[in-house]
Amino acid sequence: MEPKGKLPEETENFAGGLLRPSSLSPEQEKQDAKAVAILEACRWKDVEALRRLATSQGGLVSDEVRRQASRVGAACPNIVMKIKYSWTSTDPLYITLTARHLPPSVTYHNPLTCHRTDQSSSDLLLRKGELSNLIIEVLRRQPYLCYFQGYHDICQVFLLVLSPLDRAAAVARLSTLRIRDFMLPTLAPALAQLRLIPAILYAANPRLCTHLSQTQPFFALSGTLTMYAHDIQEYGDIARLFDVFLARESVFSVYMFAQIVLQRSGELFETPADEPEMLHSILSKLPTPLDLETLIENTATLIEMHPPSTLMTWRSISQYSVLKTSSYPDQTSNQTLEDGETYFNRQVKELQWTEQREKILTTIWTYRRPAGAAGLAMLVGVLSFWLRKSSGPSGLYGAIWRYLSGYQGH
Repeated sequence: MEPKGKLPEETENFAGGLLRPSSLSPEQEKQDAKAVAILEACRWKDVEALRRLATSQGGLVSDEVRRQASRVGAACPNIVMKIKYSWTSTDPLYITLTARHLPPSVTYHNPLTCHRTDQSSSDLLLRKGELSNLIIEVLRRQPYLCYFQGYHDICQVFLLVLSPLDRAAAVARLSTLRIRDFMLPTLAPALAQLRLIPAILYAANPRLCTHLSQTQPFFALSGTLTMYAHDIQEYGDIARLFDVFLARESVFSVYMFAQIVLQRSGELFETPADEPEMLHSILSKLPTPLDLETLIENTATLIEMHPPSTLMTWRSISQYSVLKTSSYPDQTSNQTLEDGETYFNRQVKELQWTEQREKILTTIWTYRRPAGAAGLAMLVGVLSFWLRKSSGPSGLYGAIWRYLSGYQGH
């Protein structure tokens, strides 16, 4: 154990490069003191302290502190901890790849220049190659994951913050345990997350929710899909948001967009409710300037006052969604990539069943009149025979189906 009052060696060495008495402003001294506290928490693996520090004003302070924390092993408790492997160029599975191997949909419409303006053209070209290799490495190792437009916006933040040896492992855990819903074969789980926003608005401000009732919550897709990395141009702001997103539960980013909408209520009420296109246009662009610290604080209050379990649409979220498998910060700490793959496969099966169910109900509805009672009975028999080959429907639809057909399952 370290002697009382003495900083751990890593913290002491790093703090020595920060603390320069008499030359610092009060704000700089405050930041340096917080940096020491972060590294001290990392040293002793105090996850709760790390979460509190990452969420509090200023977050993890700087990229250097984030990198130091990742070397200690806990830059973000849900992401960097529990990594039990290291990927290097000497790994037989590692292949240096180029951008031509990326999915056809990949375009760098929000290039690294949006986040960092201190790099030359050659530096940017190198970074883009590194970004391509990072994405391909993660997708090659988790081939079941589906690339989505905007994934590179998230990956480039890890590219800029973490060391080369830490990037792929951190992005892999993020992809499988935190943003898995966005990497499924369809966007249905992502859209299900968006439908929580009207429920949050209804709980916090019913009048505003009614005003926006003709406007679908698709305006939040870009922000929630990319952890806001596509919509915010300042690199420091994005890094700050990632601090809190990785320290909090997955649903926090959804609540944050709801909080943004709530904070714009005055502007939104000035636009008629019967002009959903105009409201969508307003809401699809984040307000500027965006006071991040106030927004984070207000979002934390919002989720405390109206937790997910109280929302009307929470029951429609799959039990295998990241919103429920990482519904509290500590939940993913002990999860592995294999756990993420298991949840992924179960959610895929759930999506497949939902699609089949909709086709069945559409067929029944289509033939309800011409078929009549006899036709419906025949249809029930045919579909019952087909369903016996599968596990059969569940829930309310399952109860109705078993009642109609006598289907008892296996």
